[in-house]
Amino acid sequence: MTLTYETVDVFTDTAFGGNPLAVVFGADGLSTEAMQAIAREFNYSETTFVLPPSDPAHTARVRIFSGKREMPFAGHPNVGTATVLAWRGEIFGKPAGDRLVFEEIAGLVPVSIMSAGGRPVGAMLTAPAPFSTAAEAGVDDVAACIGLTPADIRTGAHRPIIASAGLPFLIAELADRSALERSRPDSGHFASAVSVVPIGAILCYARTGGSDSVDVRARMFAPIRNVAEDPATGSANVALMGLRASLRAQPGTLALKIAQGVEMGRPSLLMGEADWQGGTVTATRIGGQCAPVMRGEILAAG
Repeated sequence: MTLTYETVDVFTDTAFGGNPLAVVFGADGLSTEAMQAIAREFNYSETTFVLPPSDPAHTARVRIFSGKREMPFAGHPNVGTATVLAWRGEIFGKPAGDRLVFEEIAGLVPVSIMSAGGRPVGAMLTAPAPFSTAAEAGVDDVAACIGLTPADIRTGAHRPIIASAGLPFLIAELADRSALERSRPDSGHFASAVSVVPIGAILCYARTGGSDSVDVRARMFAPIRNVAEDPATGSANVALMGLRASLRAQPGTLALKIAQGVEMGRPSLLMGEADWQGGTVTATRIGGQCAPVMRGEILAAG
């Protein structure tokens, strides 16, 4: 079996920035084990496999794999896969269109195509699950996990807390950009903290206060998941959007520009939105541009 693939850098308009993604086509008869082996071979944070939908009203069934496991949902794979389909123009004999719906383990994921000059340049997804929060984490534990002191963790708006809009992350606000830049994941502390707070990934962020071209700078660490640092994490930032919207007094839509991956040399720009109505976060969205990088064939597909 020979498969085709395209790779794309997500949350950037420039190749070799953002978060890379491999999108694989023609894998209908492929086993889960073979998909996992291909994802491990690409060695990206995620690889997607585009399959025919179970419901013809939907665009495609999309399976997402990290190098170690299948994921129920993830942000940049949806943005990148939708953009690649828009560039191709059709999928399974039908026009791709500018509003796609993917079937995933977490549920249906609607994705809207972003265009400029009549050409698709990126996409914005709506999270498949309602925004929710769970346990808080101790400031000392979080600080130790990311190589900081407790004074570097800001707790005025919220304490470090698990939040999710499809995939859970521990979210911590830092005192300033300096603290963000000094952050370093400590695998030992991550491993011990999991016994206290059942989460292996931390999104830390700092508000810029208008001193930058973005509203928020963020970093995501998950060393016990074999991700020392991720250059752009859509699922974490869409949870951050829900969290920040839930802290607002007035109803409406919160929109933020979020920079991630700067310290890694893979700068990424994520556009986040969250709707806050009647004391509830009713929808969360994350999106950005994409840059094409490679295309080719997989000759040994199993």
